[in-house]
Amino acid sequence: MNGTPDARPDRWLRWYRRVATPRLRLVCLPHAGGAPSLFRDWSAGLPADVEVVAVCYPGRQDRLAEPCVDDMGVLSTVIADVLLPYHGPRLALFGHSMGASVAYEVALRLQQRTDTGVAGLFVSGQLPPHRVVPSDVHRQGDDAILAAVRQLGDPGAEAVLADPDLRELVLPAIRADFRLIGGYQPRPVTPLRGPVAAYAGADDPDVPAAGLREWAAATADGPFHHRTLPGNHFYLIPGAAPLLADLSERLAELPAPG
Repeated sequence: MNGTPDARPDRWLRWYRRVATPRLRLVCLPHAGGAPSLFRDWSAGLPADVEVVAVCYPGRQDRLAEPCVDDMGVLSTVIADVLLPYHGPRLALFGHSMGASVAYEVALRLQQRTDTGVAGLFVSGQLPPHRVVPSDVHRQGDDAILAAVRQLGDPGAEAVLADPDLRELVLPAIRADFRLIGGYQPRPVTPLRGPVAAYAGADDPDVPAAGLREWAAATADGPFHHRTLPGNHFYLIPGAAPLLADLSERLAELPAPG
């Protein structure tokens, strides 16, 4: 994309439950090709004092006409700008797949720019930065990209991709996300202050348990928690209940704001 993305919070953030005085805000970042609606119903499975906020990347839903962002540094920096007014002990991040890498990069930028960073980082369906495996699928054309999307097993993707009109609407965002993933190179982890928890589907071939445990390097002072749950790469769709139950326990352990 050209130019700097619009950093107004109302363009990027979707509140699915407003809480008058939240103990925590959980900001959720979608997977490649994903949208914030993935997290629409999460509030029902999390503590009542947790405010659920989802990030909408450009090029999808009501931002369909906006240029997509295909660079991790640009995307994570502008999201950190958007979240800066909300940073501190009341802000935690959750990301799935590509969104997990984005969440880590956003947390790192917030830590570099503030005294507190984020209250916690929760990652799902992804390896840590020093173990990511860059892909060149984005260089192989649309057929290869669509095959990769189908192979991941997103239960909502097949119906969209089977419709030629819908496919043309979502393809620009998917292409951009795969370019972003392909350009995200392995590098040493900079540890974050605060806890980290990592999740994956037990049948996800790209995120084995050993790789999941390596997210421990992302926290400087812990605690670290990891868990595999039944299912494939998209284990959290359609049944997010086991994940939300575990997340609720982890969020309850985070200290309340002073």
